[in-house]
Amino acid sequence: MKKTFLFLTVILLSLFLFYFFSLKSNKSKTHLSSPLSQITKTIPTPTPTPKIQASLIAVGDIMLSRTVAQKIKQNSPDYPFTKTADFLQSADLLFANLETSLTEGRAINSGEMLFRADPTLAQTLKKYNFSILSLANNHTPNFGNKGLLDTFQYLSQAGIKYVGAGQNQTKAAQPQYIKKNGIKFAFLAYNDSDVVPLSYFATPNSPGTNPMNLDSLKSHIKTAKQKADFVIVSMHSGNEYVNNPNQSQINFAHTAIDAGAEIVIGHHPHTIQILEKYKNKFIFYSLGNFIFDQMWSQQTRQGLAIKIFFNQNEIEKIDLIPVLINDYCQPQIITDQTYSQKILKKLNYDLTKL
Repeated sequence: MKKTFLFLTVILLSLFLFYFFSLKSNKSKTHLSSPLSQITKTIPTPTPTPKIQASLIAVGDIMLSRTVAQKIKQNSPDYPFTKTADFLQSADLLFANLETSLTEGRAINSGEMLFRADPTLAQTLKKYNFSILSLANNHTPNFGNKGLLDTFQYLSQAGIKYVGAGQNQTKAAQPQYIKKNGIKFAFLAYNDSDVVPLSYFATPNSPGTNPMNLDSLKSHIKTAKQKADFVIVSMHSGNEYVNNPNQSQINFAHTAIDAGAEIVIGHHPHTIQILEKYKNKFIFYSLGNFIFDQMWSQQTRQGLAIKIFFNQNEIEKIDLIPVLINDYCQPQIITDQTYSQKILKKLNYDLTKL
């Protein structure tokens, strides 16, 4: 009996010791499998928040009628854009002044002052990255209400926004908004009464362009600033073939900056005009021509493209790219530094301060 009891005691003690050391071993293994060094490795290393940035290219007047249309017919719809295609595709947004109605009709002869282009060219403009166009000028309304309404329709179908003209006065004046890379832009465009007949302006009940009215400008910039990070104002104004802005351009541009615009971009003079820095903002009074058939002088063949880099708070930098139009319709970036600097001198600005 005593032997039996002793035997059972030994067995129970053995089982107890086996269980005790086994439990201790398991606890030790569990602890070692998740040391602090291992836990630390599972926490990802913080990476810097990427800087939000978006780029905008703005070019001068685009006219797709007259001799330009003839060149397109002889070659292809791509022909005017071939030499600058890569550059145009390099920005998030591309802006220009479209100085042509897009509507069906007769061929326009060289020397005529009424501009009409093939509506299918809206798709070509989209192909080359044009995202928003100003229609506030003295040629988009050349073919009346139908020409304007057709232009609105074909641009919309191509996915291109337009500004500075509309089905009525309210729509012609309203900002257009585009968001890129988290940055929201508002575009406004205006047409000077000095360069168009009053019949080209929109009314409450008929289509047309948006007049350069200072009260309207201030009101719409105020509205746009509440919805966008940057307000960009375009004006179609000035004396043709003159390097300096007139007083109408200066007053309008200064008022736009005073009201909160980030930058003012001008068209119409068919030549590059001066650059002004006003209250730490830039005014390009005229970018000259981009696609146009005015081959009769160097100044009308020369144009300026600008590439603007924005972050969420400000303009970081602006690149200036002089172009020269060849064969009546084909701009090409000027790579000759001497010639390029000669053109940039027209800006009458110390470019080291840009």
